[in-house]
Amino acid sequence: MKEISIYIADDHAIVVDGLTEILKTQPWLKIMGTAGDGESLIDLMINRRVDVVVMDINMPRMNGIQCTEWIKKNYPATKVIILTMFPEKTYVDQLIKAGADGCLLKSRGSKDLLDAIERVMSSKSYFDTINDFMEPNHHPVYNLSEREVEIIKLIVNGLTSGEIADKLFISEHTVKTHRKNIFKKMGINSISQLTTFAINNKLLP
Repeated sequence: MKEISIYIADDHAIVVDGLTEILKTQPWLKIMGTAGDGESLIDLMINRRVDVVVMDINMPRMNGIQCTEWIKKNYPATKVIILTMFPEKTYVDQLIKAGADGCLLKSRGSKDLLDAIERVMSSKSYFDTINDFMEPNHHPVYNLSEREVEIIKLIVNGLTSGEIADKLFISEHTVKTHRKNIFKKMGINSISQLTTFAINNKLLP
């Protein structure tokens, strides 16, 4: 397996030490540095880009969501996995918007973290433990119409705009307009983010 370079960021030294011990047991992983806050992580990234960043969602001087947004804007190829102690689904929605590739509860085991790294490096998102997060009493407020939700389901199932148009008996131009509006409302810009949203909100069978 190709060697994967990693940064670890958490404001608790004991967590950083624990993650380092877990990851360094794998010969295919190389830890390039650690940071205790968001700004220090950004400094590391400026000096040297890595394949994966594993970081806490709550850090001083730039939290995990802000860092994710910065990394994805400046180094979009770098994968970001967020760790959190708090099983609140609203965090996941924010992370999807920020462009995170995965989110994992700190209560999960080392195997889950290693699986997450492998998965994001395969260009897939890792929100597989989404059911660990508490469900809200309603869907996130994106003001999506029933038609838009229907189109989201078809997009993430792999249908092209032309195929969706045929299936719904509407024009391809109309589908593309809906798609543009969906992405704008949700503040996302990729199919992977849309897929994660669909999984998160149980829109897929």
